[in-house]
Amino acid sequence: MRQIRAIAVNTVRDAVRNKVLYILVFFSLVMIGTSALLATLSYVERERILQDVGLSAIRFFGAAIAIFMGVGLIHRELERRTIYTILSKPVTRTQFLAGKYLGLVATLWLQLAVMTLAFVCVSLAAEAPLGRGHVIAFALVAVELALVVAFATLFSSLATPFLAACYSVGLYLVGHLTRDLRAIGATSDSEAVREATIWIHRLFPDLSGLNRVIEAVHGLPIPAPEIGFALLMGVAWCVGFLLVAVVVFERRDFR
Repeated sequence: MRQIRAIAVNTVRDAVRNKVLYILVFFSLVMIGTSALLATLSYVERERILQDVGLSAIRFFGAAIAIFMGVGLIHRELERRTIYTILSKPVTRTQFLAGKYLGLVATLWLQLAVMTLAFVCVSLAAEAPLGRGHVIAFALVAVELALVVAFATLFSSLATPFLAACYSVGLYLVGHLTRDLRAIGATSDSEAVREATIWIHRLFPDLSGLNRVIEAVHGLPIPAPEIGFALLMGVAWCVGFLLVAVVVFERRDFR
């Protein structure tokens, strides 16, 4: 655990020095602030428009940061050749990968906290209501970011940053469409189409299940079983992706 903690802390320090990270966070804060301006363009449901835009900006830029940082997780260490120094010490590849993952997740959750604070400040200034639904929505965003980092880490361990980014973006988009595809497939007259959409939903992470923006913005109740299932699903997929990443990383030749 000491080795994992040391690598995680070093990963956080390295990440906060990345200028691109601050640019993405800056744009997310601008979008959150702009949501107040966009809300003034409507005469009805201004508070809901403000929060909808703000929460969507947090989810979008959070995922962008997760993919951008995650796909270069291994490549940056190889490029600087620091991975050879680290692995020459009493540190296993599994500990190295776990430390890098936890450090990046900690960095993203720190950025999420900053964006959440900005969202709360804008909402309070606009007298938009905040409640339990918002807490749940932000908690599920945190899980979603951890999941995005998990599959970005997997792709980082087996492909170049460009290909890893393509794979990560593709999986992120598919993950948000699997539930809709299953619903569309259920209305099809073709048994093959129905089965195909069911298996797509089973084989890919259902990221839309972690999206509770609508419920938070409109003050709708979120059943506890659905929250528990979403959290369990998110953690299970994180563990699954990381286990595969460890297997791939253990077999990778760095020469």
